[in-house]
Amino acid sequence: MKYSKSIFSKISKLSSFLFYALMIVILFSNCKKVEEEIKLEYSTVSDVDGNIYKTVKIGDQWWMTENLKVSKFNDGTSIEENTSTSDSAWIKTTSPRFHKLDSVQGNLYNGYVINSNKKIAPKGWRVPTDQDWKKLEEYIGLSSDEVQLYGWRGADQAEKLVIESSEGWLSGTVLFGDNETGFNALPSGCYVFNGYLNTEKNSAFWWTSTQFNTSLVYRNIDFSHRNIFRHYTNSNYGFAIRCIKE
Repeated sequence: MKYSKSIFSKISKLSSFLFYALMIVILFSNCKKVEEEIKLEYSTVSDVDGNIYKTVKIGDQWWMTENLKVSKFNDGTSIEENTSTSDSAWIKTTSPRFHKLDSVQGNLYNGYVINSNKKIAPKGWRVPTDQDWKKLEEYIGLSSDEVQLYGWRGADQAEKLVIESSEGWLSGTVLFGDNETGFNALPSGCYVFNGYLNTEKNSAFWWTSTQFNTSLVYRNIDFSHRNIFRHYTNSNYGFAIRCIKE
């Protein structure tokens, strides 16, 4: 049987195409394997109540990947617990107080916990300063100028802190987490100073230990934004705490 040169030419071109297509698939597969092999560095730490927290290294900082759940200072002194979801006494107190959410979301603490002369963080750890948060924010892409601002800053950096695909957040959210850092941010909400508990799965608030006049600086991530909010407020709010290694 005889074949024309044009047929051999077509077969040759098809073979070349299939060869290069195969090489692209192999190259992509190898790149994906390399990407998957880049693992975050994790460890654990426990508090005075015996709660064990997973921790992650982000840049050269070690952060808890969970909100604090402890009910005592690290010397064993108990903190007053608030058990109501609507409590006008919350605004009147000037003593350390916390509200328990659940084993996943952790606790919300008023600012007097942080202002106390006792320590809430496990030994070897501390409540992060505003500067600690700025360092984290620069690491995930905010500029050195942006981190100094109050209000919403950055572009989509919150997504690097939020749990992947924003699972657990309010559905239909603008925010879409990839959890690139392993920070594992969840919408723990806040206890508002007027005694109203917000746990609508639409926001997360964390205290810093940095004072601004009589207020404390904090961070906020919201379901309707992809960036990070920085401001300060009075100590009668109830926010979560993420600890950082000393």
